[in-house]
Amino acid sequence: MIQTVETKTASETARFNMIEQQIRTWEVLDPVVLALLNEIPREHFVPAEYQGLAFADIEIPIGAGQTMLSPKLEGRILQALSVQKTHNVLHIGTGSGYMTALLASLAKHVTSIEVNAEISAKAAKSLAQQGVQNVTLMVADGALGLSNQAPFDLIVYTASSPIEPPNVRHQLAIGGALLIVLGTGPAMQATLIQRFSEAGFRQDVLFETYVPELVNAPQATTFEF
Repeated sequence: MIQTVETKTASETARFNMIEQQIRTWEVLDPVVLALLNEIPREHFVPAEYQGLAFADIEIPIGAGQTMLSPKLEGRILQALSVQKTHNVLHIGTGSGYMTALLASLAKHVTSIEVNAEISAKAAKSLAQQGVQNVTLMVADGALGLSNQAPFDLIVYTASSPIEPPNVRHQLAIGGALLIVLGTGPAMQATLIQRFSEAGFRQDVLFETYVPELVNAPQATTFEF
């Protein structure tokens, strides 16, 4: 009798360890999210010079001073959003395109905005190579959302802002949610804002973290005496 033994590639092993040692231990337990993180090849969105760090618990540089979020933060964000197949999503900060791909795998459509044209072009190439089609990429300043295409079921920022960008919560559909990291370092707050009615919102702090600041993020008003 011949017994076959399945062997994992180095990437598969590293991805498994990333999920078990980093993501699960950061309270990401949603089976849909964990399966997706195992399915979408993170290494295909990482610059060639950082391939050896594709699954490490760090923020990987992608150029122009930008970085990918750490894997555990990506997982925590996805779990908090509870993305559904009916959702129209606004993603601000395309970056490498990896989070865009994760969102697109769960949602009906994702509009993803990136302020840097070169980074957006690289993300477009990576997404195309993975066969992701339900995404519209835009090169623009997305700090204040995209009011002319609202409402959105979900809005997610993958960069931080010292204060909540004005009027973006009003770009949510009723029943929708906005996730953004607010505050200044070293301790920032991942915040979920849910819209229940035309004027009704609920705001919850999910956890503390640190994320680089969004280009052109609104700043708190300072008073001089």
